[in-house]
Amino acid sequence: MKTLLKKATITAAASTLLLGLTVVGTASAEAAAITCDTKSSGKDGPFYRGESASYAYDNRFSKSHPVPALETNIPQGTATWSNWDGSNDLILVSSYESGHRSAIIIGIDAKTGKQVGQALLAYSHVGGIAVFEKQGWAFVSGKGDTIRKYSLAKLKNAIKKSLPIEQDGKAQTVYASSFLTSHGPTDTLWAGKFEDAKRGLMHSYTVGADGKLSYRPGSWEVPTKTQGLIVTKDLFIYSTSHGRNNRSNIYVVRRGAGDKDLDTAKKHCFRAPSMSEGLTVYGSNVYLAFESGAHYYSKAADKPRNIISNLHKAPLSSLEALAPR
Repeated sequence: MKTLLKKATITAAASTLLLGLTVVGTASAEAAAITCDTKSSGKDGPFYRGESASYAYDNRFSKSHPVPALETNIPQGTATWSNWDGSNDLILVSSYESGHRSAIIIGIDAKTGKQVGQALLAYSHVGGIAVFEKQGWAFVSGKGDTIRKYSLAKLKNAIKKSLPIEQDGKAQTVYASSFLTSHGPTDTLWAGKFEDAKRGLMHSYTVGADGKLSYRPGSWEVPTKTQGLIVTKDLFIYSTSHGRNNRSNIYVVRRGAGDKDLDTAKKHCFRAPSMSEGLTVYGSNVYLAFESGAHYYSKAADKPRNIISNLHKAPLSSLEALAPR
């Protein structure tokens, strides 16, 4: 077991204009260290390059679909789009071009793993992507603290034909958009801030039929270096990482009383391979992306500690079982 210092003393009050509302988010002043499970074999990873991250990771995750466009692009966010063409499902991966000239949304057939196509976007870090099928919108992290929206009808055509797509209207300003995800049953988009030296915060927004985001009061503390997020009825699952030579961590937090503060939340943390990014749920599995497989990193002189060019997947139930009740 290894103790990770998340925050010593933080009084982080962020007063930010959120969609016409001034909202104050305050992280708790004192935070205890969070202990993450780091026990491992010390040998090579069983299904990925580099040293094993932990037994907890290796016993739950496995190798899944390859991520396309690694020669030119760096993967970030992931999302799921069911019945996208009337009969098939997609896993979407948002990915920015290593020269910072453009970005793409890659469509991967969720069952076969084959690349269906990709939509070309104007550049941003595209740290998160979320799909709302009922409302007909996809949301992607924009520049700064903004979120862009794209019509699913237009995105479907762009992916099928590998065409450029323009955002719909102006980007919407939120508290932060380093990472984001959807919770479809409640029409809620969750978005938060990556912090490399302290815990961050995330907020939630109701998605209207026109794609307008309406702020929902309240903020949730998120782990240091959060890159990706899944929200289910019962769980928050965070992917955290920073730096090619550092390991990642997966946090499984049970929703309910105390979940807004990580010190009081019921949680479990375990070590994962380096450079983990976005998470999504498809069927009964969680899918996790990594940026380490991008040639920008994997072909560099200073290579990542773990080089991973595929999505990894784990049964959602195996992760949920880790969170205390």
